[in-house]
Amino acid sequence: MRLAIVDNNFNIVTPIKTIALHLGNSRKDFCGNILKSVRSLLSAVKIPRERIIGCSIGMPGLISQGLGENYTYLLDQTEQSLQQDLEAVLQLPVILQNDVKGAALAELRYGLAKGKQNVLVLLMDWGVGLGIIMDGEIRQGSWGFSGEIGHIPFIEHGELCYCGKRGCLETVASGLALSKIARKDISSGTTSILGNLSKKDIQELAPSHIIDAANKGDQYAIQLLSDIGANIGKGTSTLIQLFNPELIILSGKIAEAKQYITLPMQQAINTYCMTQVREKTKIISSNHPEHFRIFGYAANAVESF
Repeated sequence: MRLAIVDNNFNIVTPIKTIALHLGNSRKDFCGNILKSVRSLLSAVKIPRERIIGCSIGMPGLISQGLGENYTYLLDQTEQSLQQDLEAVLQLPVILQNDVKGAALAELRYGLAKGKQNVLVLLMDWGVGLGIIMDGEIRQGSWGFSGEIGHIPFIEHGELCYCGKRGCLETVASGLALSKIARKDISSGTTSILGNLSKKDIQELAPSHIIDAANKGDQYAIQLLSDIGANIGKGTSTLIQLFNPELIILSGKIAEAKQYITLPMQQAINTYCMTQVREKTKIISSNHPEHFRIFGYAANAVESF
């Protein structure tokens, strides 16, 4: 988890604090751990609590901002919403939002989508998420669940996804899939510099390790990233046909692979997308630091409170 205090002119006024946040065994544990982290941040910077107007929290999962609930994680629901539980613990107004929509809002207000009307923000980390900007606004959907591209059906009779469905795009085009495939192949003896890792390190293999290997010329890592990029490109071609965006912004850990992802992705788009539609769409990688989405969370909070 990353924490920072942002003023109403959108300046980060504290160093960004990064901590390992434990979900705990219950919603009560989770809210308590958030409280400890917030108290620690406030005591370190000596900003009076009364000067804090609210707390904006971005999380992965199916989040309804309107209902203040996360329907993917922390399912031991109480009589109140997660937002209300957090407000009771923190004694502050809280706004709960999806992390991808926060990233899209940051791009719209201060990033590569500023001044544009129709943009898709593809967040590629352990999963794959989509932020939709249409007519200059973030589109939430009726319950806030828009943009769940990672769980569209992609492979007939494919692998079981953690969502409970088979063959989702995330099973073949995400950081989770990238690491899972690499762990299996390396453990089976595939030739790669990744094979020099210890057994423990192989079990903890992350997308960053594979990207590093590709940058060193490792053919296995390059091919694996290419396969992931081709699958993302095929999924993205459907988005281009549906939304006709002027711009697609790639962000997240997988986007850091740059040409190893973007070139096969563009080739797949050329293959599956109508020429007249794809020629109007530009695809670029975000060059912002990973904490950039904090500005989206802050903008949401300032506008709400």
